[in-house]
Amino acid sequence: MSNNRPTSSDTKSTMPPGMVMGPDGKPCKACTAFRNWKPASAKINSNASPKGGQRSTAAMMAAFASGSHSTTPKDVPPAHCPLDVEQLGRATWAFLHTTAAYYPEHPTPNQRANMLSLIRALPVLYPCSHCASHLSDNMKDHPPNVSGRVALSQWLCERHNDVNERLGKEKFDCTNTNQRWKDGLDDGSCD
Repeated sequence: MSNNRPTSSDTKSTMPPGMVMGPDGKPCKACTAFRNWKPASAKINSNASPKGGQRSTAAMMAAFASGSHSTTPKDVPPAHCPLDVEQLGRATWAFLHTTAAYYPEHPTPNQRANMLSLIRALPVLYPCSHCASHLSDNMKDHPPNVSGRVALSQWLCERHNDVNERLGKEKFDCTNTNQRWKDGLDDGSCD
């Protein structure tokens, strides 16, 4: 049965390392870190500007002075480009944690239903299908707790730490969710 998707053997030789395929069989920018969007073999002319013109001497000197004269692309896409998986993840977690921090401690049935709808929509609508699948599987083992602000913040923090662990990142101390997402540090640096 043909599904018109390239097989892994078809794409292995043409796909850059780290590029993730989407459910449509095409490279998924929302599933891939920007540093992996271009083939490793693609060389960037260190004298060329992003638009194909020549870089100015001042720009080249600034690049050398800052140590950014590498011939590899930056790890972050320019502001006018689609979000990569890392930017999308950071923005999504920031939104979810902040929403939880302002969620009522004693939500109405309607507020609970709306929060559950938001959370349950993520595995269905999230642009990175691989991330969505991981979240869906995780939510089967750890159903959302929308009973109040503290419970929701804790549940989100634990889900976020599950992702951090899977990615080899440091876990966040879930006792500090209010400090991080609502009140700021006690030292006043966020005031």
